[in-house]
Amino acid sequence: MRFIMALSMLFFMVSPAFAEEITIYSARMEQLIKPVFDAYTKSTGIKIKFITDKEGPLIQRMIAEGADSPADIFMAVDAGMLWKAAEEKLLKPTPSPTLKANIPSHLRDPNDRWFGLSVRARTIVFNTKKVNASELSTYEALGDAKWKKRLCLRTSKKVYNISLVAMMIADLGIEQTEKVVSSWVKNLSVPVFSDDVQVMKAVSQGLCDVGIVNTYYYGLLMAKHPDYPLVLFWPNQKDRGVHVNISGAGVTSHTKHEKAAIAFLEWLSSKEAQNLFAEVNFEYPVNPNVKPYAKVAKWGTFKQDMINVENAGKLQIDAVKLMDRAGYK
Repeated sequence: MRFIMALSMLFFMVSPAFAEEITIYSARMEQLIKPVFDAYTKSTGIKIKFITDKEGPLIQRMIAEGADSPADIFMAVDAGMLWKAAEEKLLKPTPSPTLKANIPSHLRDPNDRWFGLSVRARTIVFNTKKVNASELSTYEALGDAKWKKRLCLRTSKKVYNISLVAMMIADLGIEQTEKVVSSWVKNLSVPVFSDDVQVMKAVSQGLCDVGIVNTYYYGLLMAKHPDYPLVLFWPNQKDRGVHVNISGAGVTSHTKHEKAAIAFLEWLSSKEAQNLFAEVNFEYPVNPNVKPYAKVAKWGTFKQDMINVENAGKLQIDAVKLMDRAGYK
């Protein structure tokens, strides 16, 4: 009996994580994240419960639940929304040497409350039948007269464009950014679209010649329609670099399984998990020591804007007001 009791105590002392499960509130769609959760459970035995929804409702849910929230991890697909969750005091600092070693500083919260886990670029797409890559240069240059009635954009109401403009404000200042956005609006060939796929279809059909889209939407579309005459262009390579955003996560303030939650995030940042997390959505690994998915790598390499992505949240309100003044619907 003593032996059995001692063995039981030893098991719980050395393997506490295996007796746990974690709950994740995720803004990533189920079909894109469940394979990752399943792989972790298979590897560690730790079960993962999850709820998927848009970031806004998930944040409001955690606020309403307070200390009774079952969420151990909040996962988002935009740095601005991670920043917002942190500002609402829904995420706690996670001083993990592993996360700091695996994730570049501009892709994580300076206060360690959230961490990027994959990267997507918001870049220029063009119609190869209408445009030569040598004609393109920067985001700002899309406002030049030569692109009059040749530009397509997604609505300003979507967070990816809000984050893009917020980061431009951080780089260029409000006055210069407003001039750029106003010039884009003047160059629109048709009214703004509700999503990036519609922008790319319009470019491929000749309704416009260039647009601004997220790289992963490009990957998903071209996987279905490889015949579309669309190619990505990496702007601002001679100065600040391409605007990037992240899918990322943080440990919640009221987690009941902090060690297990941290262990899961550390695993997601590792070489073992990075491509699994990024490939399913045509994203780039956040860990610089991990090579991109082969199909993503074919798009070419680019210099990232190294300003911290927290600015996508800090300057979000300024970005919304600026786009409204510029007439960007």
